[in-house]
Amino acid sequence: MASLTLETAPQQPTGAEPAKSNAPRRNIAVDAYRGLVMLLMMGEVLRFGAVSRAYPDSRFWQILAFNQSHVEWAGMSLHDTIQPGFTFLVGVALPYSIASRLRRGESFPRMMLHTLWRAILLIALGIFLRSTHSVMTNFTFEDTLTQIGLGYPIAFLLAFARPRWQWTALGVILVGYWAAWALYPLPGADFNYAAVGVPADWYHNFTGFLAHWNKNSNLGQAFDVWFLNLFPREHPFLYNSGGYLTLSFIPTLGTMLLGLACGRWIKAAEPGVPLRRMLQAAGILIAAGLLLHFSHICPIVKRIWTPAWTLFSGGVCFLFLAAFTWLIEVKQIRRWAFPLTVVGMNSIAAYLMAHLWEKFIISSFQINLGLRPFLIFGAGLEPLMMGIAVMITYWLILYWMFQRKIFLRI
Repeated sequence: MASLTLETAPQQPTGAEPAKSNAPRRNIAVDAYRGLVMLLMMGEVLRFGAVSRAYPDSRFWQILAFNQSHVEWAGMSLHDTIQPGFTFLVGVALPYSIASRLRRGESFPRMMLHTLWRAILLIALGIFLRSTHSVMTNFTFEDTLTQIGLGYPIAFLLAFARPRWQWTALGVILVGYWAAWALYPLPGADFNYAAVGVPADWYHNFTGFLAHWNKNSNLGQAFDVWFLNLFPREHPFLYNSGGYLTLSFIPTLGTMLLGLACGRWIKAAEPGVPLRRMLQAAGILIAAGLLLHFSHICPIVKRIWTPAWTLFSGGVCFLFLAAFTWLIEVKQIRRWAFPLTVVGMNSIAAYLMAHLWEKFIISSFQINLGLRPFLIFGAGLEPLMMGIAVMITYWLILYWMFQRKIFLRI
């Protein structure tokens, strides 16, 4: 199975009859949701933004372009659901991974060592991918893989605790992280925002108490200026242009714990489906995030993974998985999910393709086919047509791997 599932228990593929064995059947809803998350990430190659610029009066392309990019600061687009979905599903897989290893008779020390090895590999892979266009290793820890790697060993340990202690840990993480930011001094009136990559008139800045969560003038930024400069760098670290932070792995761990709770519920309810519980969790989490945001206690900001974002995005993840579960497990409508399942079962391969192969595939099309086939609907849609060709290529490679049971894992 794909590595970012972190080895969910072996189960039956889509459409197969349940095997006569002790192994639980595969949860197709989880695979399909994971596949959607990966396709949203890979779909950047469709370049809706470029098409929108070619058709500036089209509301349709403006909406697609918005949802294929991250919001500047507060709020959420569809693209912003990728990383929380990725992280949430790691937590969902944990109960299955642990149960599978216990069935094989693995001891806790061996499982812990394997968990630490996985975490190191995820961190190293994230750094490697962030360094592909650098003149030297780019030590940065805000990438999706590094953030998961930093928090995964803690989530693994908490998976052995009673549910009430898991919820207590979630509360301590979110409240403690919020308090640390709230207590960190606000920037002064003469703070030089331009020196940290933020124009002074950037209209996304908060005022009042919420200014504790402004871009590159916060606790996480101060930590990174110290921490990241401990590593060899081409130039001293001053700020991350997107506002992303190393310390975000702490509330990101909260997203993983929400996924852990969901995975525990699903596993305990088998062969039933805890759909009502998932929907209740979605409603409570979304409402809590919105309450914190609009009461000016804590904003919903993905780039710095605020506690309010952890709750709000966690609720959205519950909602997505509940929808997939209702269609696939309750209504037994499964055929449509097969293309997503092919991607979801090989997520690490999909992740690497999107980061390493895009330019090679595009240049291969341009060299061997030229641009004419991609100009069939005009120059404005050429980026989209090229992107569709790349996406089809990605999927065919993953399907070839699926057919031959080649699944990259960590």
